Amino acid sequence: MGDTIQIMITMIVYMLVVIGIGVVFAKRANKSSEDYFLGGRSLGPWVTAMSAEASDMSGWLLMGLPGLAYWCGIADATWTAIGLAVGTYLNWLITSKRLRRYSEKAGNAITLPEFFSNRFHEKGKIVMTVAALFILIFFTVYAASCLVTCGKLFSTLFGFDYIPMMIIGAIFVLVYTIIGGFLAESASDFMQAVVMIVALLVIVVTGTVAAGGLGAVIENAGSIPGFLEFFGIATPETVDGVQQVVNGVPQFGASESYSFLSVISALAWGLGYFGMPQVLLRFMAIRSEHELKNSRRIAAVWVVISLTVAVFIGVMGRTLYPSALTTASEAENVFILLSTNLLPPLLAGLVMAGILAATISSSDSYLLIAASAFSKNIYQGLLHRKATDKQVLWISRITLLAITAIAIIIALDENSVIFTIVSFAWAGFGATFGPLMILSLFWKRINRAGAIAGMIGGGVMVFVWNLLIRPLGGIWDIYELLPAFLFSVLCIVVVSLLTAPPSEEIQKEFDEVKAGV
Repeated sequence: MGDTIQIMITMIVYMLVVIGIGVVFAKRANKSSEDYFLGGRSLGPWVTAMSAEASDMSGWLLMGLPGLAYWCGIADATWTAIGLAVGTYLNWLITSKRLRRYSEKAGNAITLPEFFSNRFHEKGKIVMTVAALFILIFFTVYAASCLVTCGKLFSTLFGFDYIPMMIIGAIFVLVYTIIGGFLAESASDFMQAVVMIVALLVIVVTGTVAAGGLGAVIENAGSIPGFLEFFGIATPETVDGVQQVVNGVPQFGASESYSFLSVISALAWGLGYFGMPQVLLRFMAIRSEHELKNSRRIAAVWVVISLTVAVFIGVMGRTLYPSALTTASEAENVFILLSTNLLPPLLAGLVMAGILAATISSSDSYLLIAASAFSKNIYQGLLHRKATDKQVLWISRITLLAITAIAIIIALDENSVIFTIVSFAWAGFGATFGPLMILSLFWKRINRAGAIAGMIGGGVMVFVWNLLIRPLGGIWDIYELLPAFLFSVLCIVVVSLLTAPPSEEIQKEFDEVKAGV
């Protein structure tokens, strides 16, 4: 019990530091909606890079990805990680500079829906409304995945029931987000990105030593059919979803093939970055587009190290605790299991704070962007155009409460698999906004009708493919992001070409942004 109290104290101290950051930035955050939602475009390159990656990776980096590797080997987790690493770099390389410039040129847009709306000079605000509604839908799902992480973390650590622990985590994140806004979120995300990567490195070094060295880890994992294959996958023998254990040895069937189609499906995760609001907002918020090159390098290094270590932790967990976690949902606790068993209580508490850091850094981003989508884009942009800044801020806080309540309901099932929830929301954003973002920045002929068709086509196809087509299996078992992304591109191009070209004013603005005027 003494160890548990020490872990709890360390985590409480960490949470107080995070709240302190919120309080420090609260006064500035409440000066205006631009300061609250975008920090007045004042982020430096380090904070931009680290906060973007911390808010993006969330708790699934420390729980979902290691859990996937622990459960069925490296293939799925590694190809997904490669897709994410490549997608991260390309997004910073291709999108960031043009978006920073264009968002300022297009009416100094401070939210993603506002940028798309201003990009097409629309008066009816249909693009803005459609974008805001999809952000509300998918970020509510995303926020739920973060609450599942909180619930699993606290219930596993302290032995309390899952639901009360999940709700406590939700309240903490909500209070913190309401207090500080974007600047507090970005500043704390920088700190949390540091905590996350330190936590990963501490566990991987400690665990490797405890397992008898790198050779012992690889030898053990290699004895499981398909576990260390890039084109094969381990298959735990399960009854009602629970892996069978005989004389302390977890049972695996023959390895299954990890097909070329599966590889393409996993790599498709990288496409999601082009439509990820929490990352794109950092591009808009940096103080100068000339600092984005440094941010890109920092972000790429952080991502490659973090993803590599996260996958290896899952492999190492199978060596040290082969039969401790017997369901796909339980497997996501491997990081917690390693931390509490291998580290002194105070250090374990700091590492556990790494999971909390990852969760907070993502959920505050998700809640803040979703709240801005409603308060700024639907309430002020559509329903009450004469609303004052103060009214917008109040509506945003009410929206935060509503979104958190819905996310809590989604997160009530403690058997939820974090990786599965995240993958659906990730596909939603990637397909809804990714093609539109790329074509808005680089294709002069895209018009408002094409933008609307692309968002609706991509967003709806995510649901259709996930719920109706993918369950058919075989060649249809492709991650929904890929077909939905391609369908969205098709919708944008076809509808844009079949309808009137954008006005000369819009085309002139595009040329000025392209030329850097």
